[in-house]
Amino acid sequence: MKKITLLKMQGCPYCAQALAAIKEITAENPDYAAVEIEIVDKHQDVDRAADFADKYYYVPSMFVDGEKVYEASPGESYGECLLSVKKVFRAAV
Repeated sequence: MKKITLLKMQGCPYCAQALAAIKEITAENPDYAAVEIEIVDKHQDVDRAADFADKYYYVPSMFVDGEKVYEASPGESYGECLLSVKKVFRAAV
């Protein structure tokens, strides 16, 4: 399995959606629950977030082994987020 890195920001409603989607997806699928997830807050872990600085604009953004698979869009619904997060997990398994 490949590692997922989630770049987020405290207080971001879209990041909260992504975290809820992760919780839902990993509860439904034991294979997904076994995937390693690194959560990086771009303001609290500045050095680690800098590793991805030229690879994303919006948070949440999710990477599988360093390759961006998902970046949220302003106005994105929970359903759209959920589908995108599922795509990330499929890429990691």
